Amino acid sequence: MKKVFQKMSLTVFLLSTTLIAVCTQPLGAMEINQTASIAATNIKGPLDAKEVEAFADPLFADKMKKFNVNGSNFVVVHDGKVIVNKGYGFADKEKKIPVDKDTVFQIGSVTKTFTAMAVLQQVDEGKIDLHHNVEEYLGGLKIPNKTGKPLTMYDMLTYSSGFDMPDITTFLGPQYIEQDMSMDEFVSKNNMPTVIRPPGEVYTYDNTGFLLAGYAVEKASGIPFDEYMDEKVFKPLGMSSSSVRLKPALLKRMAAHYRPNGEPHPAEGFIPTGAPQGSILSTGEDMANYLIMQLQNGKFDGKEIVSQKSIDLMHSYQIFAEKDMPVTTVGFENLYRELANGQHVVFKGGNIPGHASMIVLIPEQKTAFYMSYNNDSDMRADIFKEFMDHYFPEKEKAEPAYLPLSEKDAQKYIGLYQNTRGYWGRTSIAYENGSLMLEDATSGKQKLRMIHPLLFVDDEGNKIAFKEEKNGNIKYFYYATPNNVTHAVAHSQKMDRKETYSDVSNTSSYKTYINNLSALSIMGAKTGSQFDPTGTMTQGEFIDALIKAHGWYGFPGDEALNRQQLAARVPDLNPSAPITRQAAAVMIQTLKQLEPEATNKVKLQDTADAWATDAITTLASQGIVDPDTKVSADGSFTFRAKDLLKRQEASALLDLAFGYYSLPIER
Repeated sequence: MKKVFQKMSLTVFLLSTTLIAVCTQPLGAMEINQTASIAATNIKGPLDAKEVEAFADPLFADKMKKFNVNGSNFVVVHDGKVIVNKGYGFADKEKKIPVDKDTVFQIGSVTKTFTAMAVLQQVDEGKIDLHHNVEEYLGGLKIPNKTGKPLTMYDMLTYSSGFDMPDITTFLGPQYIEQDMSMDEFVSKNNMPTVIRPPGEVYTYDNTGFLLAGYAVEKASGIPFDEYMDEKVFKPLGMSSSSVRLKPALLKRMAAHYRPNGEPHPAEGFIPTGAPQGSILSTGEDMANYLIMQLQNGKFDGKEIVSQKSIDLMHSYQIFAEKDMPVTTVGFENLYRELANGQHVVFKGGNIPGHASMIVLIPEQKTAFYMSYNNDSDMRADIFKEFMDHYFPEKEKAEPAYLPLSEKDAQKYIGLYQNTRGYWGRTSIAYENGSLMLEDATSGKQKLRMIHPLLFVDDEGNKIAFKEEKNGNIKYFYYATPNNVTHAVAHSQKMDRKETYSDVSNTSSYKTYINNLSALSIMGAKTGSQFDPTGTMTQGEFIDALIKAHGWYGFPGDEALNRQQLAARVPDLNPSAPITRQAAAVMIQTLKQLEPEATNKVKLQDTADAWATDAITTLASQGIVDPDTKVSADGSFTFRAKDLLKRQEASALLDLAFGYYSLPIER
């Protein structure tokens, strides 16, 4: 689900960690020292409640302070038994309500594993075939498809649908808490995304696929999805405090939501009301039963909830970035793969603004754990790492041998890539001094060493796997780096940067910018094969290009919000009027939200309107100026603020502001 990133206030951070330390169940010094003295090599998984608590209690106290988390639950299951099920900190810090096993959390995208299981129940009954055209199960709903290859349920459940806008049907907000909308009504009112890549070709994290999967369950079973989940999943599993709907009784027990800085965040609901991609509420008590069923091959309390064949699909990886880099099962993912210490682990993370969750299954060790907590931080990664290092430490592994790469062989990798889910995620791959060089806004420059022609490793040991077409050309990469969540949620696709225009010379200082924006379909030819580099643009044309360059438009309402922000910042905005350079600078800064570069003091020499001056100087201090704008050694520059913006100037400003080498986009 959509994540919200904010800077933490140090004052709030210190205050809230004090509260957490008071509320967390205390441990005696003897217990803590006992934990420290237990050698990880002597522990065969989490077997004993006292030992697990001795390990977990100080860990959660420490990590909740580090991530400013007010409250969390933690459930550990081993060999069919609940070892630990407890809460830490506050469900509501203002009311001093502690988290316990019955505290309700919104589990976000962990819901997807339940939806996948519901589909597999219908497969077990012969009502759905995973490999048939999914339109057979959607009650007449048609999915736009430009590939000629049918979209299947298997593609959707393995996050490889090929949709252009996989999140465009994710409606989430406080205004939906009290609303009610069925899936029939929802799909009749909203356009579906289009399949633009052959289904099954690459991994792109996908909310719409799971929405449609739940809709197929509803149509195949003849039961509304929320009722189906109650009767066929929650009731047989004894999950009496779980629902895909925000039932009043559960809302009363739901943990409060907080931002990472500690400020309260309003609870948010979904449309459709029972959203198969992320709307489940649950408790530690209920999720313990779900974990047990998963580890018992689909059985719980003597009843078969789903077949072992179906559970095998959920536990075995189906989509691989490379043979040694599994990515998704049916329903689950390989989140935090580099921290798994060589164990076969399947994960699912979930986020709702103000709540985060994770489920971890280690089937071969008969072990699983679940946690939810009430902010948007990534505390779960730290908890998982400590858990695996403590109970399943990694054995030494040999350093791989690296192969040389010639400049000739490097050519097929070189180019501009765009993430297939987060369109703001752009990466350049070049060849320098005998190696591939990867560059993006978050990772900076990374030297890539070759293990074999489709698998490389960066300077920090993170793997990048390339995927080639039948003709040998490279088409995608998948980058397993914890430094960039955008890479983690999808493959990146190589874009065609060979576009040439008859009126753009090879020596033009604007050519690279023009070609970059053309490859990303942000700006293209004005007429025929001509770019019209010195032609002007209307404000509306520039806004259209700016929103594409910004790249954050994949969720419902994002584009409308961007346009509202632009209209509020530019006086007398008129989409049909020509755009000035100063108006373009203000629009870029409105979406980019840069801070002036303190070490690069600039002084604007020409006159700009008061509403534009700060934006112009901020962009210039960050180096976001077109090639014809020169900043002198003393920082002085002339921006020609009130001149009309030329198309080639627009290409430079947009590429510099939002290209692969730009600063991270503020959200």
